[in-house]
Amino acid sequence: MKQRHLLLPIGLILTLTACGNTAQFSIAEGTGPDPALPSPSESLIPIVNIAKAAGWPSSGKPDAVAGTRVVAFADNLEHPRWLYVLPNGDVLVAETNAQPNPDSHQGIRGWITRMIMEDAGATVPSADRITLLRDSDGDGVADKRSTLLKDLYSPFGMALIGNDFYVANTDAVMRFPYKTGQTRITAEGSKVTDLPAGKINHHWTKSMIASPDGSKLYVGVGSNSNIGENGPENEEGRASIWEIDPETGQHREFATGLRNPVGLAWQPESGELWVAVNERDLLGSDLVPDYMTSVAEGGFYGWPFSYFGQNVDERVKPQHPGKVARAIKPDYALGPHTASLGLTAAEGNTLPEQFNNGMFVGQHGSWNRKPRSGYKVIFVPFTDGEPDGQPVDILTGFINADDKAQGRPVGVVIDKQGGLLVADDVGNIIWRVSRAEPAAQ
Repeated sequence: MKQRHLLLPIGLILTLTACGNTAQFSIAEGTGPDPALPSPSESLIPIVNIAKAAGWPSSGKPDAVAGTRVVAFADNLEHPRWLYVLPNGDVLVAETNAQPNPDSHQGIRGWITRMIMEDAGATVPSADRITLLRDSDGDGVADKRSTLLKDLYSPFGMALIGNDFYVANTDAVMRFPYKTGQTRITAEGSKVTDLPAGKINHHWTKSMIASPDGSKLYVGVGSNSNIGENGPENEEGRASIWEIDPETGQHREFATGLRNPVGLAWQPESGELWVAVNERDLLGSDLVPDYMTSVAEGGFYGWPFSYFGQNVDERVKPQHPGKVARAIKPDYALGPHTASLGLTAAEGNTLPEQFNNGMFVGQHGSWNRKPRSGYKVIFVPFTDGEPDGQPVDILTGFINADDKAQGRPVGVVIDKQGGLLVADDVGNIIWRVSRAEPAAQ
């Protein structure tokens, strides 16, 4: 009787989530330096419109932009999320996921979140390793692989400074000795500094990038909630980018008010640090756009009190007008709920000339927008160090004819030969995009 009694509320919940509001604006209108920001449409129960994970059929692959081709650089991986290219050309992939945490999904919203994650393919166990992939013959496909590091703890960001290899686990930055060409690290790592994790650990990914001179590490630390509802004590050091001295572990918050800062990249012309940020939910299909922006030292970007500059989120109590007054408007919106995670500068790529100057963005795809957004890789053109124009789709076709996700792009990086590598954590593949060979005459 108990199980039958539960069927009605669960069915009602699914019906209610299916009847959420539909977007009134296009993705293009929610993209760029001045996106459409309509009135909020707050709901107690989130809109649920996830593409159920299915994986790629045999020989299946995404659709690549004209003038390029896409191949599987490596397959049969376990939830590949983040990529890093070593100076010798070896490609590292973090095969990783959140640690099990049954306490983090309590109540109706928690139950809905758990169902969403299962449908999205996001509940697989974490392999907790970094795999090394080598293309020894230069044909654009990895022919050698080995486990560089294992028994990590939800690893994500990676960086090499000299002979020190740094890994951002979900709870700490670790340092390991590395020699050029090494395919396996067996030495014990040493902790550089702890990172916010704990019992909730809502945004578990910790991205990382080294400063060009190697003197600093920058780590993205996401919030522990949507809008601070889990209490300020659970947001200490979060929703920020940390600046860390790799020698001493001393750190400070370089920029704050960034709900979930993930992809980090240096803009080659300006020398500025840029970040891709996932914004808040439950304000409707048109709000709030995710974004990418240059990062000002000491800058505050609004979370949780305001969004896209000084647009106040009335749900947050108490408010903080002083902070809202100094909230920085991001440089460029990437569309609402696109889950823009991967970010890399175009420098060094050998794709067609139109992609020489700008940023590539991996959009993991929405779970709470009607119609869906993201589920693709885009290119944002830049001029004089700033975004200039609408994005260009680089990889599409991640959703099949049955409305299921064959793949979901995450990390993006330029390899040593100039190809664009894309981690696909549903397809368990790393895709490589390169310039198409000219047709034979």
